[in-house]
Amino acid sequence: MNREGIEVSAAAMEAELERVGSLLRPLFARGEAWQRARRYLRGLTSEVRRKSSWQLAKQLGDATPYGIQHLPGRASWSADALRDGLRSYACEALADSQAVLILDETGFLKKGTKSAGVARRYSGTAGRLETCQIGVFLAYASSQGCALIDRELYLPKAWIEDRPRCREAGIPENRGFSTKLELAQAMLARAIQARVPFAWVTGDEVYGASTLRRFLEEHGKNYVLAVSRTLKLSQGFSQRTAERLAHEIPASRWRTIDLVPGSKGDRRSRFARLEINHDLQPKRTRQEPLANRASLRGGERGSRLG
Repeated sequence: MNREGIEVSAAAMEAELERVGSLLRPLFARGEAWQRARRYLRGLTSEVRRKSSWQLAKQLGDATPYGIQHLPGRASWSADALRDGLRSYACEALADSQAVLILDETGFLKKGTKSAGVARRYSGTAGRLETCQIGVFLAYASSQGCALIDRELYLPKAWIEDRPRCREAGIPENRGFSTKLELAQAMLARAIQARVPFAWVTGDEVYGASTLRRFLEEHGKNYVLAVSRTLKLSQGFSQRTAERLAHEIPASRWRTIDLVPGSKGDRRSRFARLEINHDLQPKRTRQEPLANRASLRGGERGSRLG
């Protein structure tokens, strides 16, 4: 890119930052807090490698990080209202009636035990057992781009049952236990209520349970969700696991589709359509695409229903 192109891109980014900054204004009763939020946003989009409060404060010219630390931790504003505003902003820019909503989770590694929901568990981020928080996220993907539009913090039962610990971490008294699946469905319900334009939902095995698939069917949404290989699917009066059904489908009925490169190499999926009984209405059948995914390098394998 030449210098002129860089200057145009910088100007466009500046204009978008101002636009997003204006979305923040209704969230803050005091103008000072709003200005601090705008500066915080600029710090997050800066070239600073580590976005710690100290590094951001230095980038913004503050002598101490206390102002930066006050904004997300103690200032009075609604994170949910911010989520709603940014969801509208993202979906306006990326709107597509055939867009895909992507469900996924990630771990945030922690050293101590005070952060809300922190526990020792397997972390896909680290690839091993670690002390971490788990966040469940919803992303919007279309031909125009991709953006996160919702989030939920997963709180283990041990946390919910320890009310003093919850109060110390700032968790609301009325917060009950929710599975990751329930958190995912709540985010999808919010997207549907907000009239987010999309046609498909996808996610890994955590989100492939029949309850979520039923929810999406009731709202007329398509899905491609991973399911356990041992999930039993019915055809007529017989039941087979998803893995066995996939093995019994003749090779001539599979269609191979090349996908984008993944962390373990290029991915290729095979799809076949077959008739199975409806989960909750045994007398009703439906045509289900069954995907049997395998890495070209012979690694990851799994089944998906759509």
